[in-house]
Amino acid sequence: MTSLNDNNEGDNMSTRPSKRIRVPTQNFAPDPETAEEQRMLEQALANSRKDTVRDVEILSNIPFGPTFYPTKEEFSGDPLIYLEKIRSVAEKYGICKIVPPEGWNPPFSVDLDCPKKFQTKDQSIHRLQEGISFGDGTEYSVRGYQKMATAWSKKWKRRYSASETPGADTEDGAEKKETDVGAIGEGDLPSTTVSSLEVTSTGPSITSSSSVPHTDPPVTSSSTVEGSDLSKTEDKGGNVANNYEMKMGGDTQQETVIMSPENLERDYWDIVETQSHEVDVDYGNDIDTSEVGSGFPISQRGRSVNSPNFQKSDRDDLPEPEFGTEEYYRETFWNLNNIPNSKNSVLRHLKVGINGINVPWLYFGCLFSTFCWHNEDNYMYSINYHHKGAPKQWYGVPGTKQDADGVERVFKNYLSMKMRDVPDLLHHITTSFSPRILNQEGVRVCKLLQHAGEYIVTFPRAFHGGFSLGPNCGEAVNFALHDWIPHAVDANERYRTFARPSVFSHDRLVYTMAHWAKELRTKEICSALAQELRRLKNEELLLRAKLIKAGVRDVSNDVALPPNRLDQLDEESADYDDKRLCHSCKHICFFSAVCCECSESKVSCLRHSHYMCRCSINRKYLLVWTKEKEMNDTIAKVERRGEELGDSNLVSLVNDDLLEKYATKDKNHHKTYDVSVDPICALEKEVPQLVSSATSSIASARSSSASPELKHHPVQASSRSNDTVTAQQITSAEQLGENVVQVDQSA
Repeated sequence: MTSLNDNNEGDNMSTRPSKRIRVPTQNFAPDPETAEEQRMLEQALANSRKDTVRDVEILSNIPFGPTFYPTKEEFSGDPLIYLEKIRSVAEKYGICKIVPPEGWNPPFSVDLDCPKKFQTKDQSIHRLQEGISFGDGTEYSVRGYQKMATAWSKKWKRRYSASETPGADTEDGAEKKETDVGAIGEGDLPSTTVSSLEVTSTGPSITSSSSVPHTDPPVTSSSTVEGSDLSKTEDKGGNVANNYEMKMGGDTQQETVIMSPENLERDYWDIVETQSHEVDVDYGNDIDTSEVGSGFPISQRGRSVNSPNFQKSDRDDLPEPEFGTEEYYRETFWNLNNIPNSKNSVLRHLKVGINGINVPWLYFGCLFSTFCWHNEDNYMYSINYHHKGAPKQWYGVPGTKQDADGVERVFKNYLSMKMRDVPDLLHHITTSFSPRILNQEGVRVCKLLQHAGEYIVTFPRAFHGGFSLGPNCGEAVNFALHDWIPHAVDANERYRTFARPSVFSHDRLVYTMAHWAKELRTKEICSALAQELRRLKNEELLLRAKLIKAGVRDVSNDVALPPNRLDQLDEESADYDDKRLCHSCKHICFFSAVCCECSESKVSCLRHSHYMCRCSINRKYLLVWTKEKEMNDTIAKVERRGEELGDSNLVSLVNDDLLEKYATKDKNHHKTYDVSVDPICALEKEVPQLVSSATSSIASARSSSASPELKHHPVQASSRSNDTVTAQQITSAEQLGENVVQVDQSA
């Protein structure tokens, strides 16, 4: 008989929940996205322990690099001779600026109406310290890019206008600013999608990030542009005007915001280092000049690779044209199409056009578009000319081993996890660290501000980088003096370490220089070249002997190989070199190569033949293009030329007092110059049309905007005006004109 208690107990047991079955444990396997985020977090934490104090004053204390002002006489000669005369000082900074003499005003030869569109790179400025690759940006025509870049600069400048003081960010004010920006134009402007978490854009866009502390006084504007590349900005409050320079107007003090290079520099690194705003811009870099044309006219004396009569003209023996003439701008070696082929340039032996090397690249920049830290291919020199538009902010590091290694050390310290996956990250040119960080790590850094009409020269192995301060157009190309040879050796070894193909064969170029030994100008050049030839010979003969002793067959006497062409590096030679790349280090096997019977195409340099395949050593054989006797004869030819020459008698043009004076001038200019937001060309094709009085006032204001002291320099006059009253007149007239446009459209 069951008691009541028993029944209750049974009921309780029946209602008791069943015991949960334990799930077998499994090892955690994060998905790739989670793993990447985890690594980024670990890297950020590690970096935060290194960079504990962000002293923004370091930026303003970075010294300015040297600026040189050649005379008309100096500028009428070969630029490479001029550079040799200033090299002893300029190379200590890594970069230098050269300002052409009064009267320099080359025609701007880019086809502004070219219908072809060029591809841009989508740069996330707030992520430049992460080492991520750039995606493809929007495709633009030349005028389309200017419309986008101008709208973007005007947007940023309005954030610091005198009317945007604290308390001005009301709804009415926001609506007014939105209308003004929106009236700039549509069409070529890409659209932007905004969400509460992120901005996806096909052009420049900005959003604020409230989770990151703002070290400088923050922005106080809020606006949206529909159908353009300018996205909504949510502000964080604060006083912007205190962060900017004051200018005096009349008898009373009036706060006038100056979008100066110094202030934009502070804004830029604030975005990069603190992610105070998410900024994406489209950068038109590495544009083929065969598409839209070079900014310089093409030589008729065959001095450019793009000339129909390249190095075949019978007019090259004529006297040099007079400075400032139309022919001068075509034929001068300051023309970037011509400088690689100067008789004093090593690259003149290249008879095949290589974009960016001896054929210039064109660059269209906008506010904050960035050329990240890098040094040039094969550690060559580079020269950059600023054709038109807003200035560029440059930074340079000396090309010494100590400083170059210091830059790499910073990359490895702050991106150690990324560089485990991408060891050659520095070659990708996608990462920027503040010069403040480089300075803290003991790396010497200088800076320069490049205006329209000015050159920047970078020296071998010198790291350099920077960003644009608004819409602009520049052009750049490489060249090489004979003192570059030791740097070329270092670059060649580095490329072999990373299995990175070189743009041309180092060994071939050195032997081609030796072939033209009669053109070597100094004893020092001959000595450096002979030293490199001996190094190449010694390594080559040593490795040949080791391989033959190990059992590799020498079939050079049984196989007739085409001789290496030494008078020039032409298209046929380049194609042949591409077929004898070492399978392991990608070095061009110029003197000899190891092959195996198991493959009809694979070759190896003498250093890496043991990596080529698993076949026995008796199946491998040696192909030789350059015999020992030819190597010895080449070295002897260069040494004889050196004995014929005396020591270099170049007179240095450097004046230390003047350099100091120019550096002080540049520093003051960096603080007080009001950066223009104007495009480099008219946004619409000029055709007869009815214009309002407001439009006429814009033209009138612009025609009087050139500063009187700069009117003798047409290129500089359009980009260096410091007349703030005129700048205000232009801004007011443009706003009035935009309002008129809106009324016309609504009517």
